[in-house]
Amino acid sequence: MWDQIAEDISKATGERFQISDHRSVGGGCINQGYQISNGFQYYFIKLNQASEVAMFEAEALGVQQIGKTQTIRVPQPICWGTVGNSAYLVLEWLNLGGKTNASAWEEMGQKLALLHQWTPPQNYPGSQNFGWDINNTIGSTPQINTWEKNWVEFWQKHRIGYQFKLAKRRGGYFEQAEKLLETIPQLLSDHDPKPSLVHGDLWGGNAAVTAEGEPVIFDPATYFGDREVDLAMTELFGGFPAIFYQAYHQVFPLNPGYEHRKKLYNLYHILNHFNLFGGGYAAQANQMIRDILR
Repeated sequence: MWDQIAEDISKATGERFQISDHRSVGGGCINQGYQISNGFQYYFIKLNQASEVAMFEAEALGVQQIGKTQTIRVPQPICWGTVGNSAYLVLEWLNLGGKTNASAWEEMGQKLALLHQWTPPQNYPGSQNFGWDINNTIGSTPQINTWEKNWVEFWQKHRIGYQFKLAKRRGGYFEQAEKLLETIPQLLSDHDPKPSLVHGDLWGGNAAVTAEGEPVIFDPATYFGDREVDLAMTELFGGFPAIFYQAYHQVFPLNPGYEHRKKLYNLYHILNHFNLFGGGYAAQANQMIRDILR
């Protein structure tokens, strides 16, 4: 397997690469992660079952698209594919673990705002529509990105509605699910966002700082959506430092009503956590639904 991956790296980069060392590193709860090197050049590899190659392809395309905006640093994808029973994704190796001091978080907020302000070419669907070129994943859950002109319809159908369908199959019980779906147009009635290229899964585990002090985001679930979904998720699991939000707002102030919308946006991720892991996430989602409908 490693020889084939090395050969694919060589083809992608145009430079001969032969693996002299590989070691396991953190890959999250979905994939296995490895660092590989030839003694001086390093890469990060994700591995999963061969059936998951589409997940890696979508991630690579999402990272590429964020990278092309030249706004915030992402690890560049090198190549991806299958070897035997395994799917793999090779990414640029970044030396993470730099000090996440105030200046780094300030830069993170500024650069995320620039990403959200980036405008694609006018003939690209994302300039006027919500969605993405292909479906991708949120964790390992399919994420439906069918283009829609209307943000309310997109969020109602392809985000909350789809998660409720998956939860029902899993045996989840959400008494007020239908009421919530019917209420989404009302909840978002005074909000008319423009499509922004979003990370889509921006919690603390998917943001870091390099050894040189440069902010980095990775493991995206990319699509064109309301930029507030990224800000909302940064608050979901502990939150980012206050200076991050201050810096973001200075570059790209949020619209009135964000504090009310963020719970609806984060419900998507809690429902997804129920669909992935079960457990107490059902109770948390039900409480969020009650709070939203008050």
